[in-house]
Amino acid sequence: MTSKQAWGLGLAALASFMMALDSSVVTTVLGTIRQDLAASVESLEWTVNAYNLTFAVLLLTGAALGDRFGRRRMFAVGLAIFTVASAGCALSPDIGVLVASRALQGVGAAVVLPLSLTLISALFPPQQRGKAMGLYLGITGLATFSGPFIGGVIAEGLAWQWIFWLNVPVGLVAIVLTARRVDESFGPNTRFDLGGVLLVTLGAFGIVWGLVRGNAAGWSSAEVLAALVLGAALVVGFVLWERRTQAPMLPMRFFRARAFATANPATFGLYASLYGTLFFLAQYFQTVLGDGPLDAGLKLMPWTATLMVCAPIAGRLVDRYGERTFLVGGLLLQSIGMGWITLVADTDTGYLEVLPALVIGGIGLTMAMPAAQKAVVGAVQPREIGQASGVFMTLRILGGVFGVAVTVAVFAGVGSYASAEEFSSGFTAGMGTVTAFAIIGMLVALGMPGRRPATGTVTADAVAQDERAQL
Repeated sequence: MTSKQAWGLGLAALASFMMALDSSVVTTVLGTIRQDLAASVESLEWTVNAYNLTFAVLLLTGAALGDRFGRRRMFAVGLAIFTVASAGCALSPDIGVLVASRALQGVGAAVVLPLSLTLISALFPPQQRGKAMGLYLGITGLATFSGPFIGGVIAEGLAWQWIFWLNVPVGLVAIVLTARRVDESFGPNTRFDLGGVLLVTLGAFGIVWGLVRGNAAGWSSAEVLAALVLGAALVVGFVLWERRTQAPMLPMRFFRARAFATANPATFGLYASLYGTLFFLAQYFQTVLGDGPLDAGLKLMPWTATLMVCAPIAGRLVDRYGERTFLVGGLLLQSIGMGWITLVADTDTGYLEVLPALVIGGIGLTMAMPAAQKAVVGAVQPREIGQASGVFMTLRILGGVFGVAVTVAVFAGVGSYASAEEFSSGFTAGMGTVTAFAIIGMLVALGMPGRRPATGTVTADAVAQDERAQL
């Protein structure tokens, strides 16, 4: 690894670390925030949803801005937005300001995260990309690993504002180092696809709004149905626009590559299963098993630790054995782990009965993540990686929003928070749902091409040339 590659990978991983830590810590201090700001359950929910909403809606736009105005420049701008918004969260006098600041955090993250993946993919050749993404996920996994524990400590002994203050010095250092250590690069299009940006932004907003509001307003309500239908119609309009415009932000020919067309929906299922599990697992430990926030966070660590430990190993092996093997195998292990929990979880279930399932599921997720990322960015030309990264990140977040919304709906239809018994019934049904998401993702991933030479193009001629070069 060259010095330039090391700095680029380190800064991309640092940015991802900030945002992963912020997300995982927030979920464990919601109760403290509710008491301190006298927030209702509905407004408290928006401290999570406001971030997810702006994040998912603006991901493709963030990638397009980086391609047009410079990836290094927009990466630094996104870091600045996220840092300022974090200070706003820490200084929030009421829940309304906190929700608004969280939405602004989502804007910054929507610019930073797809460009972090673009920086890595542009710095490393295809044969090294899986290893680099494994290291990237491993560092991100450190945040995921430590987040529940840090959240528990903050919830039980420190001011919740510190979960946001931590971002400020880290963000400032990352901005300075980015300006000094990362070279500027641009995407293939010098024109900004304003029509595509408006259509995909409004379309994604409608879909995410419908998913977020479905359980509260009712899935058959006029608000939710109108949002989903209008969002879907605008996405169709976006596809038609992109097929006709001269400088599309998302060339539709990407979907002619089988790896791109299958890895992205498989990723949707992967993250639907992951976030559905993450939403309820800590609550199960607290509501059914009677643990406090700190104990619940500690019990999650064997699950989250696999990402930090196994991701770099999985990334290297993906380079050797191919993406399909690891994406299918990882989703299979996630299905087994969550299916195990579905069968054994009850009010009298001991932690040791679910511990093997947590480890199995965690290893599966760790196997699948770098494989999915490598398959998507490896299906396009190097100069188009930014656009492909935006699609990948958008479907990843939409999958998470969808997974939480559907799992919550299933939980509400079977159980409730009224007692440990009723929560356990709903939790079991929810775990069955996340198991189904993983199985569906695995079936889609079976359609991916088998092991192939690492290539940065979607054309058959270039694949053949690469094969001849290796021979």
